[in-house]
Amino acid sequence: MTEIAESIAGLVEKSTGSWIFVRSAEGKKYRCKVKGRFRIQGIRTTNPVAIGDRVEFALTQNENEGIIHKILPRDNYIIRKSINLSHQAHIIAANLDHAYLIVTLASPRTSTGFIDRFLVTATGYFIPASLIFNKLDLIDEQQLEQMEELFRIYRHAGYPCCAVSALRGDHIDQVRELLKGKVSLFSGHSGSGKSALIKAIDPSLNPRIGEISAAHNKGMHTTTFAEMYPLSNGGYIIDTPGIKEFGLVDFNTTEIHRCFPEMDRLLPQCQYNNCTHIHEPGCAVKMGLETGDVSQIRYNSYLSILNDRNRR
Repeated sequence: MTEIAESIAGLVEKSTGSWIFVRSAEGKKYRCKVKGRFRIQGIRTTNPVAIGDRVEFALTQNENEGIIHKILPRDNYIIRKSINLSHQAHIIAANLDHAYLIVTLASPRTSTGFIDRFLVTATGYFIPASLIFNKLDLIDEQQLEQMEELFRIYRHAGYPCCAVSALRGDHIDQVRELLKGKVSLFSGHSGSGKSALIKAIDPSLNPRIGEISAAHNKGMHTTTFAEMYPLSNGGYIIDTPGIKEFGLVDFNTTEIHRCFPEMDRLLPQCQYNNCTHIHEPGCAVKMGLETGDVSQIRYNSYLSILNDRNRR
C-alpha cells in the first residue's frame, strides 16, 4: 500500500490480525495495516496496536485503507499472557473506563481463581473493575446462596457486583446506565453470555451469540476477535473472545498483595512493612482470616498466584 499525504486520527474498533479497523471522528470506518517499525520498538506483546487505541494513520491510494503510523499515549491498558507464545503478552484493550467480568455459576461455571486473576490484573493496571453475574434465570436456590456469598466477599474487597439475566432482561437497565458515556470492557469465559448481554443492553448491536456445548457444559467460541461497539446512548462496549485462563504478567511477588484491596488496607497494621502475609508474626491479614475480614477464598487465590510467580 502506498501512503498519501493526508493523516487522520481515529479509534481502533477491531483487529483481525490481518487488518485493524479504525473509526474516524466523523464516523467513517477504515481498514488499516501497521507500519512495520511498531513491531521492533521493544513492545513485548503480540499486538502492538490494541482495541481502544487512539491512532493516527495515513490514507493510501485506496480511500478506505490506511497505514497506522502513530499510537497516541494510552491512559491505561489491560494485558494477559499470550496463549500461543509463552514469553509474550497480549493487550486485550486500551483506554478503558471500566472492566467487567461476566460471571456464571453454571453453564459454564466461573471459578473464583479465574475471577481473582482478572481482578488482580485490572487493579494492577489501575482499571476500575466490577463483576456481573449473568444467567440469573438458570440458577437454583443453592447457587443463589453461593452468589450472595460471593457478592459479600467481593463487595467487601471493593468490587461492585450485580446479577442479570440477558435472556429475561433482569436488571439490564441498571447495567445500561452504568455503561452510559464510558468505554467498558466485557470479559469472561466462552458461554458466559457476553454477546447476548451486549445485545440485551443495546438491541441495535449485533454481536455473534453462541451456544453451550452439551457434552462439556462449556461455551463454544463465537467472538473470534475483540471488537468495540458504539452504544446508542453513548459510550462503547468492548466484547472480547472467551478466555479459558487468565495468565498474569508484569507483576512480581512483592506487588501481588497490593492488588487485593482488602489485604492492602491491612498492611499498615502488620508487624513488618514488607510482610508477605504468609509466615510472618503479627500479620494483620492472617488475623483477618480468623475474624472473617479477609476471605479464605481470596487468600487461597493470593497464595496460588504467588506460587505461580515463584515457579518462574
